[in-house]
Amino acid sequence: MYGIPEFRLPKKLVGQEINSLRDIGVDIRTNVVVGKSVTLDELLKEECFTAVFIGSGAGLPRFQGIPGEQLCGVYSANEFLTRINLMKAYDFPNHLTPVKVGRNVAVIGGGNVAMDGARCALRMGAEKVSIVYRRGEREMPARAEEVHHAREEGIEFRLLTNPTRILGGDKGNVVAMECVEMELSEMDASGRRRPMVKKGSEFTMEVETVVVAIGNSPNPMLTSNTPSLETQKWGGVIVDEDTLKTSRDMVYAGGDAVTGAATVILAMGAGKLAAKSIDEALAK
Repeated sequence: MYGIPEFRLPKKLVGQEINSLRDIGVDIRTNVVVGKSVTLDELLKEECFTAVFIGSGAGLPRFQGIPGEQLCGVYSANEFLTRINLMKAYDFPNHLTPVKVGRNVAVIGGGNVAMDGARCALRMGAEKVSIVYRRGEREMPARAEEVHHAREEGIEFRLLTNPTRILGGDKGNVVAMECVEMELSEMDASGRRRPMVKKGSEFTMEVETVVVAIGNSPNPMLTSNTPSLETQKWGGVIVDEDTLKTSRDMVYAGGDAVTGAATVILAMGAGKLAAKSIDEALAK
């Protein structure tokens, strides 16, 4: 409801799915932060749940760590999309959550979230929106369909380009972004060609808004309060691929909390597999 734009996943459809769960008796408790309001141990022991499925997603944004990321006008894609999509920044001042979108917007990244951010920036009134990605189009993780739609709407693709610094004006607002051109060399551990800086290729882009969409990781709040839950170095919960069972007895996990940021359909599939595994475990 809060991250994926209306033009990609209509709220009416999501609402129907939620209502169908309520209709069959699912109790939905909101405003609960598992890991703070209640721990996993408390759910299993004090609240007497027999099994738990963790589907908490990967909502912790990553940044490049380059100078200028603290300037006004720099957003993580999570914040940018949530402000527009859930908090209705497009209807300011009727809804009191403004988003600063300048004439020129740069979206750093090449995944589906980057495409969402770029297309939302256009809808918020930007005159020129550029996807800035350090590899080539063949290496982009976004679905071909999403790239096609972005191009169709007029998004510019600055491929083999990597930001090195965001520049601010007198009032602390973004005014430009320094970049370097890249070239691809041998394959890296991910199976994609490694981007290398092309010497003497520095240039500056005039931008007023920068959206950082270079990936997300799971929020560590839940896992840090559950030492018995094994995780990857980057924070993803480790599961058995066949059952989605975690290292903790009767605790299962799936979706972005396991894989990192991926698609809705993969998360839905994980939920179904985990439900099957839990049902089989309870039947023993």
